[in-house]
Amino acid sequence: MKALEGGGCRHNKADGFRFPGFELEQFAVRGVRKRRDDSRFLRSAISWRPDVTHPAPPSAPLRYDPAVEQPEPDEAATADGLVAALLSISETTYRDGGRPLRGVHAKSHALLTGDIEILADLPPVLAQGLFAEPARYPVAMRVSTIPGDVLDDNVSVPRGLAFKIMGVPGERLEGSEGEATQDFVMVNGPVFGASTGKAFLKNLKLVAATTDRAEGAKKVLSSVLQGVESLVEAFGGKSATLIQMGGHPETNPLGETYYTQAPLLHGDYIAKFALFPVSPELTALTDAPVDLVGKPDGLREAAIAFFRAHGGVWELRAQLCTDLEAMPVEDSTVQWPEDKSPYVTVARVSVAPQQAWSEAKSKAFDDGLSFSPWHGLAAHRPLGSIMRLRKPAYRMSARFRFMRNGCPMREPKSSEDVSY
Repeated sequence: MKALEGGGCRHNKADGFRFPGFELEQFAVRGVRKRRDDSRFLRSAISWRPDVTHPAPPSAPLRYDPAVEQPEPDEAATADGLVAALLSISETTYRDGGRPLRGVHAKSHALLTGDIEILADLPPVLAQGLFAEPARYPVAMRVSTIPGDVLDDNVSVPRGLAFKIMGVPGERLEGSEGEATQDFVMVNGPVFGASTGKAFLKNLKLVAATTDRAEGAKKVLSSVLQGVESLVEAFGGKSATLIQMGGHPETNPLGETYYTQAPLLHGDYIAKFALFPVSPELTALTDAPVDLVGKPDGLREAAIAFFRAHGGVWELRAQLCTDLEAMPVEDSTVQWPEDKSPYVTVARVSVAPQQAWSEAKSKAFDDGLSFSPWHGLAAHRPLGSIMRLRKPAYRMSARFRFMRNGCPMREPKSSEDVSY
C-alpha cells in the first residue's frame, strides 16, 4: 500500500482503510452478516453475556410526525455561524500545531476495533431500521474529550464516544448515498448543553475565543472548577456548566455511559440512544479516579493499559419517545424521564484486548475517519435543531482535515477498508 502524496493517510486498492483481524462473509438471507473470525480474534474473544432482565419497551410509543420538528427562525444563519466558529477553531489549532484537527473532540484517548451484534427477537417497536433483523457488523470506536485543541488531561472536560458501524445495508440519508455506515456520536451526559441553536452558537463562539489561550491558566481553572463541582455533588446536585468549563471529575472515561443527547428517527418512531458499559471490567471503572499528576496523556495511558489486558462489552440501548411534552424533540437540554420510557437494549458492542492507541491508529482514525450522525440510514435520521445544525458543521470539519492531510473524504464500506 502506498501513502497518498501530501498526507499520512494510507489506502488500499479500494482507496479505503483496513482493519486487520476481521473478515466478513455475506449471506443473502435478510441481509444478515456472519463474521468468520481469524485465530487472532478467537484467542481473545469475549464470551460475556448479561444475566440480568431488562425492562420492556413502551407498548405504544409515539410515531414520528413531521410536525414534531420546528426549525428555529434564521436557522440557516445560525448554521453558517457554527461553521465559521468551528473553522476558526480548526484554523487556530492548525496554525499552532501544524496538524489539522477536529473543531471539537480533537484529542483521542482510545481507538478501538470490535463488532456489534444486533439482538434477535426484538419487539416490533424496537426492530426498526438497522435493528430490524439480527446481524453482526464490524465497528470502529473513538473515545475523546470535547475541546478542539489538544490539552493536558488535567484540564478535565466532558468525554465523547463515537462509533461507526460498517457494511450496513439500507436506504441512506441524503448526503450519504453510496455509503454503508451508521454512526453514533455520543457524550457522557444525557442532555445537551444548549436548548437552542443560537445558544449552541453562543457557547461555541466562547470556545473559539479561548482555543489559543494559555494552557496553564486552563489547568488552574479546571482544578478550581473540579473542587466546586465536587462540593455541588456532595449536596446532591450537579452543574453542567461547571463540568463543561473544566470541572469534570478526573475519572476513567471507559466506565462512562454515553448518550446521543438529541433524538433520531427509529424507523416509524423517535428515540434517543445510549451506550452502557456492562462487562465487569468496564463497570469497575465507573467513577474510578485516574491519576493524572504529571501525565498530560494520562487518560490515553489508562486506556492502553486496560485494553492490553482486557476486552469490553457495552449495550446499545434505545429510549422511545412516548410524550412530546415530557420528551421534546427540539429541546435537547430536557432529560427524557425513564419512568415514562426506559432505555432498552437493542445491540451489544464487543471489543477484544488490543493496542488501544498508537501513532498508526491515530493516522487511520483521527486523520482518516470522520464521525457524524448524518452518516447513516434514512431510518435513523437525526432530529431537532441541534442535529440539523451539526450536519454542515461536521461536514466542514471533516473537509478541513482531509484537504490538509491529502486524504479523500470516503466512508469505509467494510472492515477491510481500514488499515493501520
